[in-house]
Amino acid sequence: MKRTLPALIVTASLLIAGCDGGGGADAEKANAATGPITIWLSNNQEELAWGKAMVEAWNGQHADQKVTAQEIPAGKSSEEVIGAAITAGNAPCLIFNTAPAAVPQFQKQGGLVALDSFDGAAQYIADRTGDTAEQYKSPDGKFYQLPWKSNPVMIFYNKDVFAKAGLDAEKPALSTYDDVLAAARKIKSSKAAQFAIWPAPTSEFFQSWFDFYPMFLAETDGKQLVQDSKAQFNSPEGQKVAGFWKTMYDEGLAGKEQYNGDSFADQKAAMAIVGPWAVAVYGDKVKWGSVPVPTSTGKPAEQIKTFSDAKNVAMYSACQNRATAWELMKFATSKEQDGALLDKTGQMPLRKDVATTYPDYFTKNPAYKQFADQAARTVEVPNVPNSVAIWQTFRDAYSASVIFGKEPVDQAFSGAAEKVDQLASGS
Repeated sequence: MKRTLPALIVTASLLIAGCDGGGGADAEKANAATGPITIWLSNNQEELAWGKAMVEAWNGQHADQKVTAQEIPAGKSSEEVIGAAITAGNAPCLIFNTAPAAVPQFQKQGGLVALDSFDGAAQYIADRTGDTAEQYKSPDGKFYQLPWKSNPVMIFYNKDVFAKAGLDAEKPALSTYDDVLAAARKIKSSKAAQFAIWPAPTSEFFQSWFDFYPMFLAETDGKQLVQDSKAQFNSPEGQKVAGFWKTMYDEGLAGKEQYNGDSFADQKAAMAIVGPWAVAVYGDKVKWGSVPVPTSTGKPAEQIKTFSDAKNVAMYSACQNRATAWELMKFATSKEQDGALLDKTGQMPLRKDVATTYPDYFTKNPAYKQFADQAARTVEVPNVPNSVAIWQTFRDAYSASVIFGKEPVDQAFSGAAEKVDQLASGS
């Protein structure tokens, strides 16, 4: 499926090495300075509406520290634009759309400010986000991003298509790989939909976050693609996940061609791997249900871990009034503003106990409750050197072996794991 919102595209330009950031007296002066700042917001309309209201509320209370909010400038991708702004030295103070996968590169460019520079910052992040915050630390133990919001990935299924295929549309059996394969075969043989599921079969490195990675996280109880500078995917669990997807492609249950549009919305695919952003996108267009991603043994839903698909807030080193920028970060991630973000976008603030913190919202919007429950069990991309190159190496091996069958999976994964180990070591 081609994702519609909030799309994350990070290009190969992030592989360009930059210089390490400096600091010293200038940094200390900037860290203590207050005054006007500029921030960038995503061009997602719902997020823009939240951001403008948040800034208006701040400016009403801080006349001498005015915040100017702008949309991220147009470009091939927001990450490419941010990387160019770092190089040019004209990045804004804060960007409320920083991709965790891009943080290692931005940090290498010297473009990010360690939030630990501010009194109580690490404690604030830990208190707000809980244990999940550890995933967002860089290898040097510091936070160069404030965990902000997530879109926990689950499976949407089309109730009408399932009923047409003779499957239970209200409580479908989709908890194991065998369950999903059985349902997929029925969908295909009944011609209820062209494919059971249609993840993007394209080669962009991030596409693995919406096919292999969520199921790998579920199968391994949350093991990241790289841990302790070693690839984890060339394992029995990784082979099981790859084997499931290979069967889906080999039997024609998943599409190998890129679909120009939204295969789930257009009812070309019976299932899609999506986050809570999809609730508003599909709305009444599709009669949908949602379930956690499957595992080989059918783990209970409350044990399933999945990909977070998070976007975070980072402070950029071109910022001169950093004390104001840090205070705004706290203001924008307060309980009140997180609630406003949830209300306007349906995306899950990366804070502890979202469901119990905003009970009224989930009472009024029960479709989001399952995502709130899942939000407590999300895993991020690993924060390691050469992050983008690592994901591209994996994606190339996955595409060649799993999707297109050009080489055996074990051979492809073994070769990719060797390269990933080198990249993760910083070489």
